[in-house]
Amino acid sequence: MSSRARVARRIAAGAAYGGGGIGLLGAAAVGVVLAEVQLAKRNVGNGGHADPPRADGRYGGAFADSAARATGLEPVRFAMLGDSTAAGQGVHRAKQTPGALLASGLAAVAERPVDLRNVALPGAQSDDLDRQVTLILSDPSWVPDVCVVMIGANDVTHRMPPTRSVRHLSAAVRRLRTAGAEVVVGTCPDLGTVENVYQPLRWMARRVSRQLAAAQTIGVVEQGGRTVSLGDLLGPEFAANPRELFGPDNYHPSAEGYATAAMAVLPTLCAALGVWPEEERPDVSRREGFLPVARAAAQAASEGGTEVTAAMPTGPRGPWALLKRRRRRRIHAPEPSPLPH
Repeated sequence: MSSRARVARRIAAGAAYGGGGIGLLGAAAVGVVLAEVQLAKRNVGNGGHADPPRADGRYGGAFADSAARATGLEPVRFAMLGDSTAAGQGVHRAKQTPGALLASGLAAVAERPVDLRNVALPGAQSDDLDRQVTLILSDPSWVPDVCVVMIGANDVTHRMPPTRSVRHLSAAVRRLRTAGAEVVVGTCPDLGTVENVYQPLRWMARRVSRQLAAAQTIGVVEQGGRTVSLGDLLGPEFAANPRELFGPDNYHPSAEGYATAAMAVLPTLCAALGVWPEEERPDVSRREGFLPVARAAAQAASEGGTEVTAAMPTGPRGPWALLKRRRRRRIHAPEPSPLPH
């Protein structure tokens, strides 16, 4: 087992059994990471931006009549939870947010309308997920069919112990799964890609981010959710095209950056509902396969857009997972129409 897989397993185990003392790096190194990330955020003007546009509403309304007549199915109920990335901080139009992009893509693939509710909060850490889940589940007439959670970056920059971070995320996934929702988690992005972050912070931030992403993956999969790695996806592509893929503050993604992330998450979102037109079994030509969950988590953390989902409940080295690299699809989102009352 790789060192990253071992660390991820230790963090996830600590989260499950109440431990809190397992660090991602030594305390001194984490202090340096925190101080320099906060300085970088001030340098790029991360604070003081307008609230992200509200994207709640119905997408794919053109499918409403045909879907109802053909299948009798109601619109898909889709919820977004998490931090500023889930909320769409940094763009100006609702259709540019990841929630709108994913709702539009899901409607097109499923050929059903999709009702989106987004409770993500800019600046949120994983301990805010309990409040967000309560908000989403507060209306018994609107229980989500599927949820996407994007969280983790603020846990790193605010020094939340990784075991605590994973514990909060796992609890949120468990509550949503118990309510009957499918859950897809976009794991912690690679903070080493922020343009104004320099060495040695860049290396340390990348290592911290990927270790947390791997531990998140283990926790989510063990609760019956699926994960998609955003780390490497928001890495080489963002680093190579910072003016195109980062927003005006050089910290949050631009509209093109959110579209890139949404294209990676959409196949897993659709697969969770059984509407993605691909086999669920592994495709060896794309290096997919069954792995112990810790190894799958570590591998996914290093490669953006990689999906991990539960496979066999146990094996000689613990639970196993299916690692997939699904083909992506470009998404074009209209402005949302209001949800019917």
